[in-house]
Amino acid sequence: MSLYCIGDIQGCDSALGRLLAKIDFSPSRDTVYLLGDLVNRGPESAQTLRRCMAADGGIQVILGNHDLHLLAAAQGRRKFSRRDTLLEVLQAPDAAQLLEWVRQQPLARTHALGAEQLLMVHAGVHQSWDLAATLRYAAEVQEVLRSSEMDRFLQAMYGNTPAQWDPQLTGMDRLRTITNVLTRMRFCQADGSLDFDSTESLAEAPEGLTAWFDLPNRAAANTTIAFGHWSTLGDLNRPHLLALDTGCVWGGCLTAVRFGSSLAERELIDVDCEQAQQPG
Repeated sequence: MSLYCIGDIQGCDSALGRLLAKIDFSPSRDTVYLLGDLVNRGPESAQTLRRCMAADGGIQVILGNHDLHLLAAAQGRRKFSRRDTLLEVLQAPDAAQLLEWVRQQPLARTHALGAEQLLMVHAGVHQSWDLAATLRYAAEVQEVLRSSEMDRFLQAMYGNTPAQWDPQLTGMDRLRTITNVLTRMRFCQADGSLDFDSTESLAEAPEGLTAWFDLPNRAAANTTIAFGHWSTLGDLNRPHLLALDTGCVWGGCLTAVRFGSSLAERELIDVDCEQAQQPG
């Protein structure tokens, strides 16, 4: 059995198919984790979802901001932007099944490899959250998505406040902040509050901002975290950190990491992608 993580696909199913062929993926033998943003901006979102569903557990996913955007658009809670390609899903004959499958997926997962735990999120983990807290808070959002409260949550999900996590937060403010941390976070202020405007690379970080994973005293600093979301970051590979969004939809690569007998034993594998969107 081989264990893989793959970065943001964003509806580029042809690239995903080529990458799965390159790694000789077998759903009966291997496990692939997709790190969110399965859909949107690329031309094949519906087929991406169908491929995941057909893998019968061999492909496991977490939700990213674009996947949540799909659910919100389906409920009429969010207007389309000029780059959205979600109608392909919403007008599909199996749209109801696809959307129901998406809403059942979590915002964080773990995988045990020997005595080690791999934590997977789409964007990041708050400075004060350890592994257990991350899973607990992610489960709060997952529970709402799976309930009759989903529509109310999707209506209140969008927004940049509160920018700082506080465990005393309640209601929609609490759920929105958890969601923003797990699916939108890149840079933070020195006090850990989220910045929602900057998408630059580490080398071009705006003054006063720090990448979430470089903040001091992170509670999950010794937990290996794999994430996507940040295409300008590229395939960052540190002992306890793996960034795997390598800009597939922008004409970059789709990247997988194959783990060996430990989380430290890694091989990066990628395929070139056709450009589906122009930056800017």
